Amino acid sequence: MTEAILLVGGKGTRLRPLTVHTPKPMVPAAGVPFLTHQLARARAAGVDHIVLATSYLAEVFEPHFGDGSELGLHIEYVTEEEPLGTGGAIRNVASRLHSGPDEPVLVFNGDILTGLDIRALVDTHESTGADVSLHLTKVTDPRAYGLVPTDETGRVLAFLEKPQTPEEIITDQINAGAYVFRRSVIDTIPRDRPVSVERETFPQLLAAGAHLQGLVDSTYWLDLGTPAAFVRGSADLVLGRAPSPAVPGRCGDRLILPTARVAPDAKLTGGTVVGEGAFVAEGVRVFGSTILPGAVIEPGAVITDSLIGTRARVGRRSVLTGTVVGDGAVVGADNELRDGVRVWCDARIPAGSVRFSSDQ
Repeated sequence: MTEAILLVGGKGTRLRPLTVHTPKPMVPAAGVPFLTHQLARARAAGVDHIVLATSYLAEVFEPHFGDGSELGLHIEYVTEEEPLGTGGAIRNVASRLHSGPDEPVLVFNGDILTGLDIRALVDTHESTGADVSLHLTKVTDPRAYGLVPTDETGRVLAFLEKPQTPEEIITDQINAGAYVFRRSVIDTIPRDRPVSVERETFPQLLAAGAHLQGLVDSTYWLDLGTPAAFVRGSADLVLGRAPSPAVPGRCGDRLILPTARVAPDAKLTGGTVVGEGAFVAEGVRVFGSTILPGAVIEPGAVITDSLIGTRARVGRRSVLTGTVVGDGAVVGADNELRDGVRVWCDARIPAGSVRFSSDQ
């Protein structure tokens, strides 16, 4: 079966402070590092050899996943000394691939949660004789993405980076971050310098007359690049809206990891996750949120669509909506945090310091 490259070297700057101590693919989603879901889905599709292209906090990956045998995989690790971009990272790991020149190699971005039918993408690649095949998805507002128009057979016609005017938006199809490369095409990517597949490799291949094929698969797809998206993706995994064989428990309204403690009258809904060793006290209400390992939620707190970092603490009666609390941070009692607030790692917010409503 096809082998795969997973691009997991990004710094995850849009996710900070979640990524201050943890590389983006290792931030827990539905109780396990997000990367676990990608590895498990690849394995379920028949992949057995995966090369991780690492860079930022590269030392974190191998101690966790080892040789991959617990997931039924053979995992290898290649670390970039300097960031090389998507194309450069793919070229940098080419020596670890076992495929022949005409065999397919899967490539995944490490921050996409998707229900893509991986086998269908490989089958499309092989049946069309493409040099590169791309997973495409349709979005309602494509301005933040690269557009990929295709003809009636699915053959790619152009790559249009982040259009801003209505005239530039000629399709709602975007590059969804999963590819199948003919092995020999990977060897044409320049070595030892930054290369973007989106801005350099794909347009140059198209200009040279190569066959680039698109497969539109509009099942579940979410770019987990922002805290709000990451929290939503984790909740969707717990709720079963996003498919993954790696969710450690049955899908439902909540997921409580084995060593977590939750008061009997606490109400957890909307795909909420409570991590290992975390404590949720009496009277707490949590909706659609992630409580990471070792965090403490004190009595009467209300948390919605938020992420509470490892060993962080939320004080009594505090109300958090759309908030990220970094690892080790403390939000004192009777605070009210809303809509995009990020509390940095190990920060301290004294009791009653921040409010959006009156104190009555």
